[in-house]
Amino acid sequence: MVQQIRTDQAPAPAGAYSQGLLVNGLIFTAGMGPVDPATGEIVGRDVGEQTVQVLRNLDAVLGAGGSSLSRVVKVTVHLADLADFAAFDRAYGRLMSEPRPVRTTVGSTLAAGMLVEIDCVAAAGG
Repeated sequence: MVQQIRTDQAPAPAGAYSQGLLVNGLIFTAGMGPVDPATGEIVGRDVGEQTVQVLRNLDAVLGAGGSSLSRVVKVTVHLADLADFAAFDRAYGRLMSEPRPVRTTVGSTLAAGMLVEIDCVAAAGG
């Protein structure tokens, strides 16, 4: 059974996709950018600030599905500039607890003003 996850505490989908899906005890999220869900504006001038907002958005979706960042097992990160990796990793490391999820980081062309986009898979519950 597939259950859709929705929350107004994270940016609304900008297209034909869900914020998250609960499937067989796992939550799969859409890629989240550094968008303030209340204003629709990009938050943060640098990759560190934007990473914090992205993780807040992901945590909101996970929370709506009964999970949290502490239960994330897989992360895919898209950076507009791979030269920002160290600054991204510092911000990410402050918010993700041990054991940290496995992660793939790639360089991608992102929407104007976005420096980072992240999606994740998390265990439901707890």
